[in-house]
Amino acid sequence: MRRIRDGHPWVYRDALRDAPQAHPGTLAALYSPGSRRPVANGFYDPKSALAFRVCDPSGARELNNAWASERLEAASLLRMRTIPPGTTGYRLVNGEGDGLPGLVIDRYGDTAVIKLDGPGPEGFWGAHGIAEFLTDRLRLAGVVRRPRDREQKPDVLTGDPPQESEFLEHGLRFTADVIQGQKTGFFLDQRENRRLMRDCCGDQTVLNLFSYTGGFSIAAGAGGAREVTSVDSAAPAIAVADRHWRLNGLPEGQHTGVVADAFAFLAEAQDAQRRWEVVIVDPPSFAPSSKSVPRAQKAYTRLIAASASVVAPDGLLAACSCSSHIDEGRFLEICGAATTEARRRARILTVAGQPADHPWPIACPELRYLKFVLMQLD
Repeated sequence: MRRIRDGHPWVYRDALRDAPQAHPGTLAALYSPGSRRPVANGFYDPKSALAFRVCDPSGARELNNAWASERLEAASLLRMRTIPPGTTGYRLVNGEGDGLPGLVIDRYGDTAVIKLDGPGPEGFWGAHGIAEFLTDRLRLAGVVRRPRDREQKPDVLTGDPPQESEFLEHGLRFTADVIQGQKTGFFLDQRENRRLMRDCCGDQTVLNLFSYTGGFSIAAGAGGAREVTSVDSAAPAIAVADRHWRLNGLPEGQHTGVVADAFAFLAEAQDAQRRWEVVIVDPPSFAPSSKSVPRAQKAYTRLIAASASVVAPDGLLAACSCSSHIDEGRFLEICGAATTEARRRARILTVAGQPADHPWPIACPELRYLKFVLMQLD
């Protein structure tokens, strides 16, 4: 119970003395042994490892529409204070970090996308009511709910949003496929790291691995990169990266999109002794669970070592991990082992993570999932 009082938002199923049967998302109160007053109010899912999610840590507040509206309003006001100028794409609600467990809302211009993290949140949150609130509060053209299962079709909850919604990020123009794109359509959590790389790529040759629709590539081009290569295994993503390059009026002929597996591309580049002055490697999560960490650690080490091998002398390597099961300390160890394996000496320029619109409770460092390490290699 002390963890809950300190602000941790979860109780695991094996920590509960009783685990009664109930529908996922059932309203519930958490009691300590022998107490008649609840420690916290939230919702319950007996089939999930996260059996209880805290909504009201005082245990005194009724969880109703008024409570939800207040929390959504607070999240919106926080974004007004922290979102940088020239930015209309951001995370409006980051689940537990905003006291709204299991609820994620991303905004892309005049379109919002809702995602619910599991059967518990799906049973608790009224997505249609949230969509109506967002439409009225933010004057949106539409709200889409993305399902957890990619085989299922998204739901348009309000309005008539376009499949691709245009938005701004530090003045740069992007589009998000809110119907079929990865996550909710774009990787908003790298926004400030892209801004950092924009300042580091002037007159440089840049390689962006796992580029998706070219977020880091466009930032590099806007920063004056001499030549940018984007590598992704998905041809549609590379096509959109090319389109984003043109959308921002960047110089024709200075962006090359390559449809390839990143590991295979790096092997061929090493054989050809190709080098880039800046290399950015932002792979998908290699550790979806704690059991997969040893295998993921080997994969990260192999990938970062191969990436380090194609960095020009005195060049920059930006290595990223979005695996919540690999913390910052472990990821720094991986970066050290990888650069040693590549026979390169590295100095760390900065270590960063997710931006202010992706907050997490201080008592729950597990939700600080994004790691971004910028190094210079000899």
